[in-house]
Amino acid sequence: MSEVVRLTLVSHGMTEAMAAGRFPADEPLDALGGRQVAELAATRTGVDAGMLCCAPELRAGQTAQALGGPATTEPALADLDCGRWRGKSLQDVDPAGLSIWLTDPTVAPHGGESIATLCDRVRSWLDGVAERGGRHTAVTHPAVIRAAILTALGAAQTSFWRIDIAPASRTTMHFRGAWTLRL
Repeated sequence: MSEVVRLTLVSHGMTEAMAAGRFPADEPLDALGGRQVAELAATRTGVDAGMLCCAPELRAGQTAQALGGPATTEPALADLDCGRWRGKSLQDVDPAGLSIWLTDPTVAPHGGESIATLCDRVRSWLDGVAERGGRHTAVTHPAVIRAAILTALGAAQTSFWRIDIAPASRTTMHFRGAWTLRL
């Protein structure tokens, strides 16, 4: 029987853009986010020993640093590219484009990345983690964690928006021939 691969996905802490309902840019953690990750770091509950990596955005790096970084920057963990919508509120984007983006995972009306493309990117990264084996902690974004969950469950990409990932939360997955979600 092969070794179980353990992966803990940590969502970065709260940012001003999240609180204001704006599409993310490369913003830092806000004061609440700083407190959230400090609490997470103090308990380290559910943060696995082993390799620590993080998305390239500032908020993920700050979260990883609080967890005891340094962390290896992993481009595959980057947040969903929202193209022209980056930094804008939901009210500031084309309602028809937003509606189709929320219902069809293959489109990217903002000129960035579709949900389907994000899911493919995350699936490829998970395949690499499974091949390397061991224990991993990855600090990333809610969108990336949603894509990982869909992969583990073999769920339809149309379910993407039905998964809520809280700031500074942990999602644990194991791999032994297939990814499983551990709750």
